[in-house]
Amino acid sequence: MIKLHLQALSYSHALADGKLNLPQLIDLAADTGWDGIDLEERLFESTDPAYTEELRQHAARRGLGIGYIGIRAGFGSGYHGTDEDHLAHMMKWTDVCQQMGIPLLRIIGGDLPDGQTEDEAWPWLAGYMRRIVDYAKTRRVQVGLHNHNHGMFPATGDAIIRMLDEIDDPYFVHIMDTGQYRGSPGASGPGRKKGEIDPAYDFYREIETSLPRAQLVRCKAYKMAGGREEWIDYDRIFPMLKQARFNGIMSIVYEGWEFMPDIEALPLAHDFFRNLLHKYSI
Repeated sequence: MIKLHLQALSYSHALADGKLNLPQLIDLAADTGWDGIDLEERLFESTDPAYTEELRQHAARRGLGIGYIGIRAGFGSGYHGTDEDHLAHMMKWTDVCQQMGIPLLRIIGGDLPDGQTEDEAWPWLAGYMRRIVDYAKTRRVQVGLHNHNHGMFPATGDAIIRMLDEIDDPYFVHIMDTGQYRGSPGASGPGRKKGEIDPAYDFYREIETSLPRAQLVRCKAYKMAGGREEWIDYDRIFPMLKQARFNGIMSIVYEGWEFMPDIEALPLAHDFFRNLLHKYSI
């Protein structure tokens, strides 16, 4: 049975404003009826084992599974320093996953180096993918490749499949995001405005391409004022999920703060996606 998880960054505004901390967010998720919660490294106060163990136990007491810890930024971004620094950052959070009994580390690909095509940059990125997977498997933690646009790669269904096939390791899996393939109204990038669908890409086809390989699906919600998502047609996507016999974690990510505060929108999103699971019997 599909488990419906809250992605913690959905409440990023409430967390940033000091209205919630992670333990309080765990309580809110349990009280709202989510089956689990997915975390991001940027939301942790520390990696001290006493703190992370308290978070783990608190989620367990409230009956919530933790699906993954997500890593911010990709290779080539410079966000954590050099690419070697970024790899070390991923390794550090792999260790945290192991300590907390979290089975999956979410990562994204890389920023395309200046002047290079994706094919030219591919060996560079694939090399780092292999290195984090080789490390994570020693910790019995899977690495989930998240299709993430923002001008990055891999960001098409075919490219995701290519990377999965090239690494070819059971510890390297796919996290499919409905709002991050090129062409999605939520995917940014050069010349893109949030809310616009890029007609040069069929993002529903991209979803259909990589969905059979997905171990976890992130469903984006942007406009929930009417109680249903307005930008993405989930009545088109949920039959794809059923056809692919998807039976993993569905992580709901809200990014429509300009339309409705997270505190108000997330209960609506929970009910919307829960009802879709019942509607399509998945």
